[in-house]
Amino acid sequence: MSESKQNIVIIGGGIIGCTSAYFLSSHPSFDPSKHSITLLEPTAIAGGASGKAGGLLALWAYPSCIVPLSYRLHKELAEKHNGKDRWGYRGVHCGQVEFDTKSTSKRKETKESEDLSLQKRDTESRRTLRRKGVPGELDWIHADILRAYDEMGTPDTTAQVHPYQFTTSMAALAQESGVKIVYGAATHINKDSSDAVESVTYTSKDDKNEYKIPASIAILAAGPWTHTILPSVPISAMRAHSVTIRPSRPVSAFCLFTQIRGGMMATPEIYARPNNEVYACGEGDEDVALPTTSDLVHINDERCMEIVKQVGSISDELRCGETLVKQACYLPNVRGGGGPLIGETGTKGLLIAAGHTCWGIQNAPATGMLISEIVWEGKAKSAHIESLDPRKFMT
Repeated sequence: MSESKQNIVIIGGGIIGCTSAYFLSSHPSFDPSKHSITLLEPTAIAGGASGKAGGLLALWAYPSCIVPLSYRLHKELAEKHNGKDRWGYRGVHCGQVEFDTKSTSKRKETKESEDLSLQKRDTESRRTLRRKGVPGELDWIHADILRAYDEMGTPDTTAQVHPYQFTTSMAALAQESGVKIVYGAATHINKDSSDAVESVTYTSKDDKNEYKIPASIAILAAGPWTHTILPSVPISAMRAHSVTIRPSRPVSAFCLFTQIRGGMMATPEIYARPNNEVYACGEGDEDVALPTTSDLVHINDERCMEIVKQVGSISDELRCGETLVKQACYLPNVRGGGGPLIGETGTKGLLIAAGHTCWGIQNAPATGMLISEIVWEGKAKSAHIESLDPRKFMT
């Protein structure tokens, strides 16, 4: 970038936009007297999937070109900013588990078993779990209906954060470094006669009027809404429902990918969190089109309750727990597969950081660092991301 005043506008206040703001404002080249950074968000920071995701981090995630960098950065960010307390960063065990709920003869499905859920499993249940290869700490699943357990990750290779807390913390830290947050929905990225970014037009959340922000650099990080701002970007949206549950007793730090066989196959994901909370999500759907903003997402109560029923069928602690939140969000997928898209476009000054599927929280720190390197140093240096070049995907 030149030494003249530069205005950087980040479109989207989800985890990708917020980590981009953090790394841009933390870079040694950022000088508030010469540069301005504006984070433009339609509704609320972490209002979409970034506040409603599971928060799983894994060295075995994808794409492999950025996962190791991002996993390391998560650990470094947590150490630097007390992420353990601030956003629940911790290592976890992860396993794939298969259950057959038709084998329920040994269990009672009434509230009579509630008292049993307040204590550890009995000796025979623990022995059964050990025989099936289940780690001793995972004592909150039903041994009698468990068919298989396969380890996917240990605390050395798998971790977690609370997505809402992590995203809002990144935004707050960026603000402390000089980033300005503006609430409004971007509608156009305007270009000058040389086809370079000139400004971003947005509709204010407060007064509904239209305004322009001067911009020499625009970073499009709008998740599933990226396509609505720049139609040439092949990103689609898939809705996902989830719930949070306060179990009847604290459960150990495990993230489980399940297969529950009964009348039909169900595959909820279950993530135990600190502070006696469990997150569970179901399969995605495309039943309802992407709304204009994240605060208008339709929540199907029946889908949420089905998740509660599914996870309760394999754990008394969850079945007898309290459902705290029922929610839905949209995940951004690159049509045809691949992605995410990180880097420059055919328009000077226009960058894209979007299409992270279900691994947005995991890959956000690497994305933010790489975007900051492209802006301040002219190219990505911390990882080889040629395969993620937006120009390979745009129509």
